[in-house]
Amino acid sequence: MTPLAAVSDAAHKGTLPAASAAPAIIANPLVAAGTKALAAGELAGDKMESAPDRTVAAGMAARIVTGAIAGMSIAPREQRALAALLGVAGAVGAAYVTFHLRVKAIARYGQKPTGVVEDALILGATSLVMKGVTLPPAPPPQPAH
Repeated sequence: MTPLAAVSDAAHKGTLPAASAAPAIIANPLVAAGTKALAAGELAGDKMESAPDRTVAAGMAARIVTGAIAGMSIAPREQRALAALLGVAGAVGAAYVTFHLRVKAIARYGQKPTGVVEDALILGATSLVMKGVTLPPAPPPQPAH
């Protein structure tokens, strides 16, 4: 959910390039707030020992859908199909890689510390990607002289 929340936030702020294939709905303030809330819930829930594996069917379905939307939303319209596929590949690949790494790390460091490190990596990677695809915010209007 973190990548989709970042894309929705950028769409809401108007910092996605005009040529992006972002669906108009993700720029809605309620969608931007909702995706942030879901991402925060995912980050918090991931630290709980009762959290299901991210590779269960429901978790993978959510990653596929959100990865496709996030991927296509940051690409030019003519490349949205490829970008959606890359978004899905990134989401699914990251889910399996981080799952296996985290299982090994949990045995040594525990659930919460490994979750915090994983979250920092995901937030950092998302920030880097978004920095590369977003425009700077528009300057505030200047008062008339």
